[in-house]
Order: sequence, then structure tokens, then C-alpha cells
Amino acid sequence: MAQVAKDLNPGVKKMSLGQLPPARGVACLGCQGSCPGFEPHSWRKICRSCRCGQEEHCLSSDLEDDRKIGRLLTGSTHASLTARVRGGGGVRIYKRNRMIMTNPIATGKDPTFDTITYEWAPPGVTQKLGLQYMELVPKEKQPVTGTEGALYRRRQLMRQLPVYDQDPACCRGLAEDELPAMEAFVKQYKSEALGVGEVALPGQGGLPREDGKPQQKPEAAEPAAPATNGSLGDPSKEAEYVCELCKAAAPADSPVVYAGRAGYAKQWHPACFLCARCREPLVDLIYFWKDGAPWCGRHYCESLRPRCSVR
Repeated sequence: MAQVAKDLNPGVKKMSLGQLPPARGVACLGCQGSCPGFEPHSWRKICRSCRCGQEEHCLSSDLEDDRKIGRLLTGSTHASLTARVRGGGGVRIYKRNRMIMTNPIATGKDPTFDTITYEWAPPGVTQKLGLQYMELVPKEKQPVTGTEGALYRRRQLMRQLPVYDQDPACCRGLAEDELPAMEAFVKQYKSEALGVGEVALPGQGGLPREDGKPQQKPEAAEPAAPATNGSLGDPSKEAEYVCELCKAAAPADSPVVYAGRAGYAKQWHPACFLCARCREPLVDLIYFWKDGAPWCGRHYCESLRPRCSVR
């Protein structure tokens, strides 16, 4: 069954606002032995030896990731996906949803169980809908514990949502008079661009739900009218929906992703909810809306505040 990650323990006192551990000396996963080990650049977020990013050498921990996403969502319209850390001085942490599947295996007299844990699952959906969603994600990118898909998710958290795009304390060389400008920039994108995709069946996006409970369509609800983004067929017949990216049909019994900032006349196949710039799946469905499309955090921020050409 789906459950929320239990990382909110009293031992977490305060959040560190310093740089992430430099992972000095750790081998590069992408260079296949040619890199002697991570040697941090003095100011760029890369290895001096191979010029790969830190995410190719050493990943942050689950707790560090949940702290970062909690900080990102705090103060946004998705703050309900965070929880206050006891003893943390008001700091909030990401309530990452995990999904655990236990399947019995008949092996003679005593049954055994095969357990599959998804390190992340869409929030607020039933287990059935969550599994349908996962089946529509490429297998190599499904965040199953102990697989390449789980590592891919963690790399994307570092790549798409760099901590130095939200926390001035993690920016090297930021002048004191530049701090207010960055703080204002972060506040602005939380208000105007940041969003978290919603998984639902076609036509059910945006329906009200109680906090922490799966979305349910009201019994007396009328079928949704055909969307104006290219719905197919005769308007007098049951509405059909198409994916905003690939323009292929979205079956009525198959989950899609909605982006609230786009309006609920648009939907995406789970495998089509990609960053408009890098064309990579948006990790944990976190997006930034710009120019009529979803972007990952990295490319949204650098499109407005250009960074070093390397990182």
C-alpha cells in the first residue's frame, strides 16, 4: 500500500545551509574508470578531472533530497506536500510518497512474498491508479528500490533541481547586495511558475479532494466536455482526450498528468510529461511553467538568470 516516507524523526534538529558534501575522490560513474576521482572545481559545480557533475560521482541522501524539495515547495501552492520537522525551528521537509507492493508467491506449504518498493509515487492517488501510472513510465526509469530507475530519479533530483537555484547560502561568490535579488527571484518563481503534476484519469484533473485522500469523481458529475486542445471525435459523443505533447489519444481508463498552471483542458501521457528544454521526464512531476510548456527547474532558472556556460 502507499505510504509517506517516515523521515520526520525528532533527531533532525536543524537544516544545514552549507554546500553539499564535495564527494572528493569518488569515482565517476559516467567515465568508466578514466576519471581518477572527483576533484571539485573552485567555483563551478563540476569535477576538475572529467568535467562531469557531482551527480555522476556521488548522490545526495534521501534525507538531503527530502529537505531540498521541502524547502522548494514551502511557500508555494504545494506546501501541503511538506511537513514541519519536530525540533527543526519551523523547517519543513518533503512528504515523499512511497508505494509498496507485496505479492504472494506459492512455494509449497509456506507462502512467501515478493515485495516491490517504489521510492516515489504520485501523491493522492489510489494504489491501482499509482500502479497504472508506473506501468506507463519506461521500465528503466521506474523508481524501484535497488534498480537503475531509482538511481536515475536521484540523479535527476540533483540535475533538474539544483539546491543553489533555491538557496542563496549554497551559492558561491554571491555578493551581499545580490542576496535580496535572488530571494525575490525564488519567491517569484514559487508564486508564478512552480507546480507539481497531478495524476488522474482523463477528465478528472482538478477535482476537489480531501488532504491525504485519493481523488474521487463525484457520483453525479457529468462527463467532461471535449477539451479545446485537440479532442477527437464528435462532440456529441463521449469526450476523447489527446496528449499535449505527442497528440496521441489518451484512453479514458488510463492515467494522465495534469499541470494546474496549464489549466485542466490539457493533459500529458506519463511518459510525455517532459522538460521543454532537455526533454527529460520531470522528476517527481515537479515543473516550472514557462512559454506554454513545463520546464525542469534547472532550465527554467537559467533561461531567466543565465549561469556559467559549463554548469
